[in-house]
Amino acid sequence: MALLDELEVLRTAALNDFGAAHAPELLEQARVEYLGRSGKLKVLMARIREEPPAGKKQAGQRLNAVKAELERIWEERKLALAAAVRAAAPLFDPSLPGLTQDRGSLHPLTQAMDNFTGIFERLGFTIRYGPEIEDVFHNFDALNMPDDHPVRDQADTFVLDSRSILRSQTSTVQIRVMEEHVREYGGGADMPPIRIVSPGRTYRPDAVDATHHYSFSQIEGLAVDKKVAFSDLKGFLALFARETFGPDTATRFRPSFFPFTEPSAELDISCVFCRGGGCRVCKQGGWVEIGGCGMVDPNVFRAVGIDGELFTGFAFGFGIERLAMFMLGIDDIRRFTENDLRFLGQF
Repeated sequence: MALLDELEVLRTAALNDFGAAHAPELLEQARVEYLGRSGKLKVLMARIREEPPAGKKQAGQRLNAVKAELERIWEERKLALAAAVRAAAPLFDPSLPGLTQDRGSLHPLTQAMDNFTGIFERLGFTIRYGPEIEDVFHNFDALNMPDDHPVRDQADTFVLDSRSILRSQTSTVQIRVMEEHVREYGGGADMPPIRIVSPGRTYRPDAVDATHHYSFSQIEGLAVDKKVAFSDLKGFLALFARETFGPDTATRFRPSFFPFTEPSAELDISCVFCRGGGCRVCKQGGWVEIGGCGMVDPNVFRAVGIDGELFTGFAFGFGIERLAMFMLGIDDIRRFTENDLRFLGQF
């Protein structure tokens, strides 16, 4: 049979098969059979070289015309079948459950911060905030850490220029508040009391591991008045511990050293995981440390212009991440900054 005669037979068969395909997958099978890379039309095209020179041009033109026609018919049939499938799809069922939209929530550190500041507000403290970029005076000098003090080496980092650094503690806010108080009322007998807490981000050169990070949140407190005693500090912090970790939480104060308080102490609470019985978290001791505290050093009062003979005060500071880890049973501080929705979605 001549090439052109075979081409007409192939064209007729392809048109019939395209028209008879009643499903997209059957139409695709027919396309592969006739128009695919190894399809019947390709086989016929390969035979053009066998035609006599006078008939090659006519055969080539006819083959191209049939190919274009079959591709057009196939495309039209494909669109028609797709429309038929859409028309046969079931109508919207209003009785089906709706698609819910996920709602966000506050970050666990924000929740913890709000909880802690709420406790101190109920105890009569005011919330005060300050800048994260600080000068050397407010971050070190006014807190009794002169340039040659060895403690300064542990925090003198993230330097922005000769006078500015990222703060290493929120105690800087305490200094600023006392300065404002002195400017407004003077630092003498007529100065009203101060009772504030200052939450915020701080920065230190700590190596990142399961319990340390170079950027972490703190909440620090300050109370200044006439005849403030260490017993007042113990009472406030014992109330805070019981409000935060439960009414059965015990507290313990261990002597320590901080340049800006004297005397100074570390505050321990009975382990929230084993309730003092001993476990991996408390290293079998029954106690865990949550922060530092003490009576304001007279040098701090002197730096801001408060009369240390008339006034005394106490200060304390806690790491928010550390407290949140105890409250929520989190074993790695890095989880707070990984932005893993599987973790954050639990809170």
